[in-house]
Amino acid sequence: MSTRAFSASTVIARTPEEVWDLVSDVTRTGEWSPVCRACWWDEGAGPVEGAWFSGRNEIPGRTWETRSQIVAAERGRAFAWHVAGSLISWAWTMAPVAGGTELTESWELLEAGEAYFRATYGDGADEVLDARTAEAHSGIPASLAAVKRIAEG
Repeated sequence: MSTRAFSASTVIARTPEEVWDLVSDVTRTGEWSPVCRACWWDEGAGPVEGAWFSGRNEIPGRTWETRSQIVAAERGRAFAWHVAGSLISWAWTMAPVAGGTELTESWELLEAGEAYFRATYGDGADEVLDARTAEAHSGIPASLAAVKRIAEG
């Protein structure tokens, strides 16, 4: 894959605040993510900048857990986190449009993430990074479709 960043958007017939309330509830992530099966707030936290949450991810042949820190929490505008504090950036952004809210989901491998994968996987890093990038390219549209279905349901 040539890029380690990807985003896509959909329009949801709800207000930006309603969409934010849904996607910022990390305990519901398993309802729309094709990889993340469950998330929970660490130590009673909630959707505010600086808070941490944990998640369990599953793909065929592999299950792993991560901790992530919220880096943006602006109701009706943005909700974003960094996996392990600095490895990968995930974000939801909302913009009011005719008919509701344009919801964009974004993924980006950060510089520290690139270094982590190279140190962890050595000569196999490109293969692992290509697989993770492909998962974002296919997973983001699937997540957006599921969030739309849930929000409009």
